[in-house]
Amino acid sequence: MPWVNQDLCVGCGVCVDECPVEAITQDQSSKAIINEDECIRCGRCHDVCPEEAVRHDSERIPQEVEANVKKTKGLLKHFETPEEQHAFLERMVRYFKKQQKVASLTMDKITTIKADLSSH
Repeated sequence: MPWVNQDLCVGCGVCVDECPVEAITQDQSSKAIINEDECIRCGRCHDVCPEEAVRHDSERIPQEVEANVKKTKGLLKHFETPEEQHAFLERMVRYFKKQQKVASLTMDKITTIKADLSSH
């Protein structure tokens, strides 16, 4: 998912004009904001941004990992005994393994769709 580095965005609106599904708006300071639910991931905003403010989502991996760890640590306080805490952390590991499996299986299916398109 593309995102906008607010420190680099100058509010020119080029990405807003280029977005084919109107998923990009500008806030009160004219900075671009991408609506993740509306974005079709076409990459046009990234290609046209003269300031390179529209960034690739892979750049956010360290921040997302840290957010997951912070949330997990925050939830950990709800469990008093070491046994409860250990059980909770095991559930969190299972949760993220499930997320990993969902992503992997989704990528497999998308790869099949891509292969099918290439064979036509």
